[in-house]
Amino acid sequence: MAPRLLASIALGAVALLGTTGCTFITEQATEIPYSPSDGVNVSNDAGPVKVRNAMIVADEDGSTGNLVAGLVNDTAENETVTISLEGHDPFTVKVPAGERVSLGADEDPLRIDDLNVQPGATVEVLFQSGDSSGRTADVPVLDGTLPYYSDLVPEPERTVLETPAPTETPAS
Repeated sequence: MAPRLLASIALGAVALLGTTGCTFITEQATEIPYSPSDGVNVSNDAGPVKVRNAMIVADEDGSTGNLVAGLVNDTAENETVTISLEGHDPFTVKVPAGERVSLGADEDPLRIDDLNVQPGATVEVLFQSGDSSGRTADVPVLDGTLPYYSDLVPEPERTVLETPAPTETPAS
């Protein structure tokens, strides 16, 4: 009777291990880092300032966009973040020690004229702070379709109309 009992225990253990053992070698989905919003997070090796939820909200034709992001400085030093896109002059944003700067909420977003990228595409953006060489990220381009992004769509450029000089009227 003992060999049958041992055989059935062994068979049960093998069946249990076979049906549940895959979690020992498979990465758990809850351990995979991801950006839980529409924007992207930039890995921490981009420098001391962390970039969170970076996105560009563009007008309908994608000609102009606003870069929106959260910049978090957990260090004891003031830092400057340089943000570069191909074909554009770099932007610099100062982030005080132990503070955060929220472009598009607390601060104005960074306006990108001549963006020329359709909403739904991505733009490669380089984020650099401190002594690091920086990190590029494919930043999504969104539009104002969703109501909570509609106020982030860039305003059209206002052109200053020249007013004609007053003409002299002859005295009568």
